[in-house]
Amino acid sequence: VINLKGKVAVVTGGASGIGRACVLRMVEAGATVHFGDIDEVGGAETVGLAATGSVTFHPLDVTDRDQIERFATDVAASPAVDIIVNVAGWDRVQPFLDATPEFMDQILDINLKGPMNIVKAFLPAMMEAQQGKIINISSDAGRVGSLGETIYAGAKGGVIAFTKSLARETARAGICVNCVCPGPTDTPLLRMQPQSIQEKLARAVPFRRVAQPQEIADAVLFFSSDLAGYVTGQVLSVSGGLTMSG
Repeated sequence: VINLKGKVAVVTGGASGIGRACVLRMVEAGATVHFGDIDEVGGAETVGLAATGSVTFHPLDVTDRDQIERFATDVAASPAVDIIVNVAGWDRVQPFLDATPEFMDQILDINLKGPMNIVKAFLPAMMEAQQGKIINISSDAGRVGSLGETIYAGAKGGVIAFTKSLARETARAGICVNCVCPGPTDTPLLRMQPQSIQEKLARAVPFRRVAQPQEIADAVLFFSSDLAGYVTGQVLSVSGGLTMSG
């Protein structure tokens, strides 16, 4: 059983899906969790699901650096942050040539710059403490590409490169930086797709089903724990075998 008692974690995108599952898994493991999301209703629901755990919701847009500064200031009232989990993300499936410049900027701002903004805000304290765990949620789209998600795949590929470079830069400070790449997962974003697409995705997975958010959160929990104390700069696909690389 993974024990995170005494640890303070920051999670983005915690109002639903994988982010919510990460919040709940960490609370169950004993961590104090501060999570942010633009969805205040969903955020309140996550707090309710956490029952008696130590969890605080903060309204947060990861593209707004002023909001991130306030978030970091609010969290700084707690003991130093031990764990950062960047989950917040968004996409809309469409051909690359149909994408407007505004859409391209939005995808990059949320999915690539968002994690960078969060890490930039909390990393100085981690460097000073000479310890910490950073887990970035990318996507297998960033590893192998995805039809209709070219810009998103580019952003998520950037998250993988960011993770590896940051791992090199922070290793001597005792900080572990890793990346989890989910395959198709039962989230609100997936449920927005036509049923035929959802069924096709499930058939493509060797296990013949999409992941549950908790299964992604379990990988995040491992990287957050002392069990992963000698693991950094790694990319783990949690995709039911849809993407196999070695």
